[in-house]
Amino acid sequence: MRRADRLFQIIQILRRSTRPVTAATLAAELEVSQRTVYRDISDLMDQRVPIEGEAGLGYLLASGYDMPPLMLTPDELDAVVLGAQWVIGHGDKALVHAARDLVAKIAAVVPEALRPHIIEPAVGVKPATDGAADDGVDLAGLRAAIRHGRKVRLRYRSETGAESDRTIWPVLIGYAETSRLLVAWCELRAGFRHFRIDRMITAEILPEKTGLRQGELRNRWERWREEQLRLFRPPAGHS
Repeated sequence: MRRADRLFQIIQILRRSTRPVTAATLAAELEVSQRTVYRDISDLMDQRVPIEGEAGLGYLLASGYDMPPLMLTPDELDAVVLGAQWVIGHGDKALVHAARDLVAKIAAVVPEALRPHIIEPAVGVKPATDGAADDGVDLAGLRAAIRHGRKVRLRYRSETGAESDRTIWPVLIGYAETSRLLVAWCELRAGFRHFRIDRMITAEILPEKTGLRQGELRNRWERWREEQLRLFRPPAGHS
């Protein structure tokens, strides 16, 4: 790795961390010695990059610091293209258009030497058999409800064909290879449930909010999911 790329990567590692990162952790990810990390950190500080901390305690990047948004490495560009390809093949219409626009915007502003990573990518995903499916409900609206913590009134058809009305608190939309699922807290069942998008008859976004602070519903679902995994995990040594 070139030194300039390594300095950039140190900043990237610190940007994604909310806790001090030790020189040993940085050295392991960058595959260099801790002495090299200490020297690089010192050089970055000399360049007025606001890194806080010291040897033995770890380092943090001061809040508010940012770099030009499109200083992307070849691997990062490959990751963007690969992700966009998957979304184009599996996402709903709004996300498909967004993915195509994203790739076009990046291709227009990256340096000329990196443009082949966008125009002629070296990565690819298996095309979806049917492309993006047409959904009977507004997935963009559901994503907005998730972001703003709003409840949803759902008319849902079960696997057996039985229909029911639910008021749910949406958590996230999961995109699988052949189906989409909405993870939500169901008031009727008083628990988290997975609702298949293709079985939704109607989904009305309600003005009423869940009343939880930002991120709390997702945190509760993650704790519930971890508990479910523990309950159904085979005992150690069992096969």
